[in-house]
Amino acid sequence: MRHAVGLLAALLAGQVAAQDDIASLKRLYEYDPAQPLDVQAKPLYERGGVKVEELSYASPKSGRATAYLVMPVEAGEKRVAVLFGHWGQGTKTEFLPEATLYARAGAVCLLVDNPWVRPAPWRRNLRQLEDPEGDREAFIQAVVDLRRAMDLLSARKDVDRERLAYVGHSYGAQWGAILSAVDGRLKAVVLMGGVPDSEAIWRDGTETGLVEYRERAPKDKQEAYLKAVAPTSAVFYVPHSTAPLLFQFARFEQYFDKPAMHRYYAAAKEPKRIEWYDTGHDLNDPAALANRARWLNSRVGLGSITPQLRTALEQP
Repeated sequence: MRHAVGLLAALLAGQVAAQDDIASLKRLYEYDPAQPLDVQAKPLYERGGVKVEELSYASPKSGRATAYLVMPVEAGEKRVAVLFGHWGQGTKTEFLPEATLYARAGAVCLLVDNPWVRPAPWRRNLRQLEDPEGDREAFIQAVVDLRRAMDLLSARKDVDRERLAYVGHSYGAQWGAILSAVDGRLKAVVLMGGVPDSEAIWRDGTETGLVEYRERAPKDKQEAYLKAVAPTSAVFYVPHSTAPLLFQFARFEQYFDKPAMHRYYAAAKEPKRIEWYDTGHDLNDPAALANRARWLNSRVGLGSITPQLRTALEQP
């Protein structure tokens, strides 16, 4: 970790990460894939040709990761799989409607809780300025647990390992940027409302509550926090992505500004695409869902085009 923090100091000074540099960052997210997943699942409900299971699996870092598995009722083989990462204040429920839409078309979807919203005793609360290193480790765990989620999906007989995709919002987008560089299994990645780094919010953000907090909080603690979480900055990973990236941004984003969005997109390598919506951070424009569905369908195929999916795909 000491080497990674030193490397980040150089990156923050404006240097481009070389392959050996990104290799150092990738080591933060290593784990033992041979360890048992120990999946524990129970039916939650079955409706409209889709069944949902509530499950948990062993985290290589701490406790167990909690998730929803959303899949077609009818048995099948070699389906596309979509992994979802929710926003910071949300839970795995954020993408349940979208995952249901894809499952009706034939996809298998896994929606994973971040460590700080899991039930006790597996919960790992964020403490921000009071424990920067603890937050960094929670962020790293979130990424590692998503890699484990890919292990879970890849082990299923009904999943095509060559058609794994990821959709993430806010914090979930940050994890997706990291996954795109550290795990070569993904074939398509959607980054919704993601930030290039914590500085974009902590130093440059203009949202009222954030500004008031920044004015009250000790400056040395703010700097310590930014330094601690710097190794998880998404902007360092997108230049090394092994998957095509779709960036979705809000024109009325309240937490970070357009220069940060453009800086982030500019750092990513091709193939990439950027889209804009007349929303805030929630990105709740139906066109955003439609564009995600179209883009995923073109990259990995979502399965049969159901009436519901066709409606989404035909949105302007």
